[in-house]
Amino acid sequence: MSYKTERDLHRMLRHQELIESSLSFVSGSEDFIRQNDIFPASQSGDGVMRGLRYPNGTGVIAGVTTIGDVDGYDLEDGKKIPRKGRLFYRGVSISDIIQQCIEENRFGFEETVYLLLFGQLPTASQLKEFQYLLAKWSRLPGYFTEDMILRSPNRNIMNKLESCILALHSHDGEAENMTLENELFKSFRMVARTPTIVAHSYAAKRHYFDKDSLYLHRPQTDMSVAENFLYSLRKDNHFEDDEAKLLDLCMILHAEHGGGNNSTFACRVLTSSGTDFYSSIAAAVGALKGYRHGGANIKVVEMMRFIKNTVQDWNDDGEIKDCLLRILRRDLGDGTGLIYGMGHAVYTLSDPRAEILKRFSRHLAEKKGMSKELDLIESVERLAPEVFANERRIDKPICANVDLYSGFVYKLLGIPTDLYTAIFASARMPGWCAHRIEECCAQDPRIIRPAYKTICKRIPYIPIAER
Repeated sequence: MSYKTERDLHRMLRHQELIESSLSFVSGSEDFIRQNDIFPASQSGDGVMRGLRYPNGTGVIAGVTTIGDVDGYDLEDGKKIPRKGRLFYRGVSISDIIQQCIEENRFGFEETVYLLLFGQLPTASQLKEFQYLLAKWSRLPGYFTEDMILRSPNRNIMNKLESCILALHSHDGEAENMTLENELFKSFRMVARTPTIVAHSYAAKRHYFDKDSLYLHRPQTDMSVAENFLYSLRKDNHFEDDEAKLLDLCMILHAEHGGGNNSTFACRVLTSSGTDFYSSIAAAVGALKGYRHGGANIKVVEMMRFIKNTVQDWNDDGEIKDCLLRILRRDLGDGTGLIYGMGHAVYTLSDPRAEILKRFSRHLAEKKGMSKELDLIESVERLAPEVFANERRIDKPICANVDLYSGFVYKLLGIPTDLYTAIFASARMPGWCAHRIEECCAQDPRIIRPAYKTICKRIPYIPIAER
């Protein structure tokens, strides 16, 4: 490493000394912290709804919404009765939206965005104009890519996306204007710009950290959101129509999932405080990044890698079950004891998003010679509930969730793992924006403030000389 001046060298050394002394201080405090027990022995107790959930697993109702409905069970006398999962956007079944797009052989994400933001399905002329506006706004402000992305690249695309969203506040002269009209305008601009930010952030990451060539492509005004993403991502801009249609389908399925999911709730919590659009949306991105939420699709891919390397015969159910058992017992995988892609807070018998992805990814999997890998994932879905039931002694139904198949779909499309959760964020953006508007422009706004039960004992203050 070279330094321009001797002063630069001394500054670096002083900074390194500060880091080392700080780490030493923290490390030396660990035993003291444990002895004084700064963490509660249990986070449960009378009246404590851990994770904002009732003892039967249902969520604590914090508000009402007309945007999305996640339907996975019936309640009878306070008991959950399992049923096949259903998902609705503004009252319209997601299955009907998908089926219509398939029958008409067209892209549907833009129509879905319109439905979520404006509360109704667009006419043909409204949809055409909206598609044009989304394509036009997909281009970033002048020098934004150079200043915000290329000058400060990040290995993690989700963190880069979060910082770019906050930076867009500086480019919006009406950032603090929270009228319905302005919130809608910000929303469809953000939906349009997010895939471009993601594609350019990945280009910078690949160039600066992976030492690959840098190439940036401007989105095209005559392409759908899904087409533009593949066009921007690929060096030669080339993609097949069935690839873009599958990505479009995936984005439709990820566009919204009710107000109670972690990232949407985070968006609504910040919005309820009266903060600006960009702060609220950035918070949602930060929440989605977590491996217990949107980051689970990457964890599924990592888990499947362990399974593929461990199971010799992918058609042997006994061998697959043994592998899943080792994962549950923390002998294999990342050590968490979780089978990623299995189980959901609301869905019981089935996740409609997982079923649709499984169904419509089969054609492309066969075309690209990846059908055996899809068969293995389906075997995991089929066998995991039995392994769970036998090992954990639980009798509640466990179904595959969308993460079990979304990572495989992205792999089919040649999308790098670094981008899996960021694509999820691009697709979920209209849902977040719709919930932001619903919370921000409500007639009776109220700040969201759940309570925490304090269990610490009262102790006297000890003067510093006596400690």
